[in-house]
Amino acid sequence: MSDRDPILSVRGLAKSYQGRGVLDGVEFDLAAGEGFAVLGRSGSGKSVLLRLLIGLERPDEGSIRFAGQEITRLSEAELAPVRRRVAMLFQGSALFDSMSVAENLAFPLREHRTAVEAEIPARVHELLAKVGLHDIEERMPADLSGGMRKRVALARALALEPEVVLYDEPTSGLDPQTAASISRLILDTRSATGAAAVVVTHDVAMARRVADRIAFLDRGRFRFVGDFDAAGRSADPRLGDFLAGREEDADVA
Repeated sequence: MSDRDPILSVRGLAKSYQGRGVLDGVEFDLAAGEGFAVLGRSGSGKSVLLRLLIGLERPDEGSIRFAGQEITRLSEAELAPVRRRVAMLFQGSALFDSMSVAENLAFPLREHRTAVEAEIPARVHELLAKVGLHDIEERMPADLSGGMRKRVALARALALEPEVVLYDEPTSGLDPQTAASISRLILDTRSATGAAAVVVTHDVAMARRVADRIAFLDRGRFRFVGDFDAAGRSADPRLGDFLAGREEDADVA
């Protein structure tokens, strides 16, 4: 793969559940280090797209190529090396409630055997510092604020030094000030690590801060892919209504 090839390439992606189409022909490329936000209303299939990208579900049709490798037909064992290079920050953080912060961060290091046991405490400390947290190793997830849980989950996602980080509604349920700090953290993470980011969200303000390009997912398809300047010039009424926060008009096609 050359430096100009996309790190992630998606073509013709389709997914249905019990006959109800969720994604229908989704296509995009992601450049190394790029910030790409997928905007759409609740229930538009944004989170399904992320689950397909990391192999938690399989598409009905289409191709997903990571670093030139087709991943849609890989077994769980074959997906393991891919998941070391593509991390996901789940909407609910998905921390292990029965484990301390340190144990949560140590888990992927032990699971993938990327650090010897004696090195793990220092690595955990380093990961927490990357997300602006200190001296919380022994705390439990239940004792953390929503913003802190997001930061710990991101630290865990960064443990294996991924090349792409997938963010599922990273500011959901957060107050505006905390949401702004998470947006800054996503930008800082991209700058510090060089990892590309795919962020699915309905938070337009956050997408403006973190994304080089956006896609608007509507009725299973990308109605728009481009930067915010191009989005502002678009004549698409559904995109315009979404960006402006106007009430949906059911008659607009």
